[in-house]
Amino acid sequence: MPVRAGARRAAVLGSPIAHSLSPVLHRTAYAELGLEGWTYDRFDVDEEALPGFFDKLGREWAGLSLTMPLKRAVIPLLDGISETAASVDAVNTVVFTEEGRRTGDNTDIPGMVAALREHGIERVDTAAVLGAGATASSALAALARVCTGEVTVYVRSEARAAEMRGWAERLDVDVRIADWAHAEQALHAPLVVATTPAGTTDALAAAVPEMPGTLFDVLYDPWPTALAARWSAYGGAVVSGLDLLLHQAVLQVEQMTGRAPAPLAAMRKAGEHALAER
Repeated sequence: MPVRAGARRAAVLGSPIAHSLSPVLHRTAYAELGLEGWTYDRFDVDEEALPGFFDKLGREWAGLSLTMPLKRAVIPLLDGISETAASVDAVNTVVFTEEGRRTGDNTDIPGMVAALREHGIERVDTAAVLGAGATASSALAALARVCTGEVTVYVRSEARAAEMRGWAERLDVDVRIADWAHAEQALHAPLVVATTPAGTTDALAAAVPEMPGTLFDVLYDPWPTALAARWSAYGGAVVSGLDLLLHQAVLQVEQMTGRAPAPLAAMRKAGEHALAER
């Protein structure tokens, strides 16, 4: 489809991608900011197809949001990345400059910090992370800014344990590795960050303590997870994956459009409505 004169394009890439709420959030922001002619789409793109997708991008493109499995695969295609993205070798945001440069950033990390702060979490003495995948490395980077003491990471394999030790050293985080078989112990930490796929933590719900601290569950669909539901029922504070998605999207909108602040409240309302419709 031909692009209208003066129009700017953005999109989210990943595989699978049909579930993504990013188009709802970004389009809402464009409308609130009065950015007529701006569009935001979603494209199912895997690692193999990514270079070809980039080759076809024209000067009308303002930026891209990236989800799995592209956050590391995109780095060789860029002209440069931010220190934040370099700290975890992961890019979730690409901005195209007027000069044609492709620059990468990671808004997941400051998005996590912002989501925690919105819920009153500025500092904690200790924390626990459930899982050791790509999101866990971003969680460690966020905890480097929030947690003053030890972070315990619960993993399923020695290979994952070695990876997390490497990230801990790189990010200068005091990390202790624990076996997933003891993951119930994580629930007693003042801050628990669940980074695992849907269903993985369901079995832990029955072990939620009577006075839990704060749970940051990075999932948003399906929501609530069994763990988040039990956590809330026991009076614990819950930060959701939608909170993370919103705050990282706010930063993406501001970077891609050059307009700030992005309309967080309107974006949240649109995201909640879209989830309720599913």
